Amino acid sequence: MKIICIGLNYMDHVKESNDCVPEAPLIFIKPDTALLRNNNPFYYPEFSQNIHYEAELVIKIDRIGRHIDKRFAYRYYSEVGVGIDFTARDLQRKFRKEGLPWEIAKGFDHSAPVGKFLKKEDIKDLNDMRLQLDINGKTVQKGSSLDMIFPVDELISYVSRFFTLKIGDLIFTGTPAGVGPVNKGDRLCVSLNSQILLDFYVK
Repeated sequence: MKIICIGLNYMDHVKESNDCVPEAPLIFIKPDTALLRNNNPFYYPEFSQNIHYEAELVIKIDRIGRHIDKRFAYRYYSEVGVGIDFTARDLQRKFRKEGLPWEIAKGFDHSAPVGKFLKKEDIKDLNDMRLQLDINGKTVQKGSSLDMIFPVDELISYVSRFFTLKIGDLIFTGTPAGVGPVNKGDRLCVSLNSQILLDFYVK
């Protein structure tokens, strides 16, 4: 399986990042070793002094497909969950400034905690899936799939032009505004439509 991530997919996050609005989805990939499951703790890596959280809706692919028409993209997933795209921001900024690739800032071990998944039929409105991240009981990120620059079905269609989607692949769909640093001892709770699906500590 592979973890396909989308950058800058919420306008408010584009503004806080001082970036340009993308004309097409921005894609990067994390290896499967980035996965962190079962609410296991995230251990702060020794190679960074500035790890940032980015809460995201996560789509789990359950059919093999390539060159998927947007009209049929809904057939390729039946579950939606939440995750965190951890980023070593100090490394990312250094590499971007030097014009170098920054995969290690995004794809390091356990940089992609993923929570439980909900069946599509249990979600009231797939066009308005509400994401929320609380850290130590304080809400730091809130967003809705309504606010995505590129909606879920468009992402699936676009990604499948370049990468064959396989059963079990995960698509991280981008983060809303409010990203920031985590610290040892923090408790992160991510919810979808007010239902907590991911709850873990930073150690």
